[in-house]
Amino acid sequence: MKKEKILVVGNWKMNPETANKAKEIFRGIKAETKDLKNTKIVVCPPFVYLSDLEKMNDGSVILGAQDMFWEKSGPFTGEISAQMLEKEGYVILGHSERRGLGETDEMVSKKVISAIKAHLHPILCLGEKIRDEHGEYLHFLRNQIINSLGKLPKTYLSKLVIAYEPIWAIGQAEAMKPADIHETSLFIKKVLAEIYKQKTILSIPVLYGGSVSADNAKEIITLGEVQGLLVGRESLAPKKFGELLKAVEIL
Repeated sequence: MKKEKILVVGNWKMNPETANKAKEIFRGIKAETKDLKNTKIVVCPPFVYLSDLEKMNDGSVILGAQDMFWEKSGPFTGEISAQMLEKEGYVILGHSERRGLGETDEMVSKKVISAIKAHLHPILCLGEKIRDEHGEYLHFLRNQIINSLGKLPKTYLSKLVIAYEPIWAIGQAEAMKPADIHETSLFIKKVLAEIYKQKTILSIPVLYGGSVSADNAKEIITLGEVQGLLVGRESLAPKKFGELLKAVEIL
């Protein structure tokens, strides 16, 4: 059986400040990753830079988007439709920073369905604010999964990617412990199995995000038993991002 590539997604958020800097970073990432064979690399820059970076891309890196709206067109000032992202393979949806601005699970669900209909791979972000010792966070996570998927048909599951990114771990000195990551990844797949009652959910990639670096990436993948990583600030530094990618490439 062919081994699945590890999926590493770089989320640039609202960075960098200029198109020239974006090109410089992207050029550096391509140079660092040109010889990697076992890792699938997705870079999600701000939408305004996608066109410029597409012209530079040689296929070694996949470009993705950071968000989109669920309607195809219309009076939705400032929004971007899935159809406008037809050249992109992936789109991050339901990120905690978007949810923090008021995005609901129901809105995320509409976006996920719209993305898959447009042949995109939605990266559905999930994660609790607080990990309490009584396990209440599991109820929160379960409801977030169910509501964020909404009425997603079974036939759409092959396009879905889950990114578990506990809010309390973002921007911290250390990532979540690998054993806890593994436990939560199993819980996510258990909830998916409850919803869809089929073995195909085992093939849905679960990524981890939250203070990921070159120092902990290998341990998160091997001991956390996830299928990839969602990387923030490290993806803006080509050398550091390259070191992270090379750490998981040899697994």
